[in-house]
Amino acid sequence: MNAAPTDNRRRAYWLKTLHEWHWVSSAICLIGMVLFSVTGFTLNHAGQIEGKPQVTRLHATIDEALRTRLEATMAEVKSNTALKGKAALPAELQAWVRQRWDIDTAGREAEWSDDEIYLSLPRPGGDAWLRLSLADGEAEYERTDRGWLSYFNDLHKGRNTGTAWSWFIDIFAGAALVFSITGLFILKMHAGNRPFTWPMVGMGLVVPVLLALLFIH
Repeated sequence: MNAAPTDNRRRAYWLKTLHEWHWVSSAICLIGMVLFSVTGFTLNHAGQIEGKPQVTRLHATIDEALRTRLEATMAEVKSNTALKGKAALPAELQAWVRQRWDIDTAGREAEWSDDEIYLSLPRPGGDAWLRLSLADGEAEYERTDRGWLSYFNDLHKGRNTGTAWSWFIDIFAGAALVFSITGLFILKMHAGNRPFTWPMVGMGLVVPVLLALLFIH
């Protein structure tokens, strides 16, 4: 005789718990869901809405003393086979670049060849690079900016976004997974009174599978 009230209490407990996990996870991933949904659309139509890149080029010449020190560093890098011709810019050169062009090159490895140093500086929404010729001390910096749309598209892809954004994507993915799984269980608990629940869920699986099988080759 007590089975029905017990089952009702158990169902109410699990339904309440699922709703709590569902709304908390949805709150965590809400803004991210909007961002990834919008950029999913813009990525799908990137060819139609692509902006015109803006290119900035800067030139300067380092002083003779710094060039001499860089030549000595070049010899050390080339002699160290473990480095394979790659090493961070010396602190003096980093300071010079930061003071001259307000560019942070810390933590990035440059390619050291026989007569030049080349540093790639990729970033969301564009690219950049720095080249320094040891023959004449000429420094050249080029930056390509593809606009805000490209910036947010790269955030969607996690392209050149760094460790912090990578962590955000992982946390967002986890929250979205919790949101989806708890939503599925909530649907299951309400499915008895909503006959279209499972056909709609099944449609969400069948439609993309059919599209993939029929139109993607």
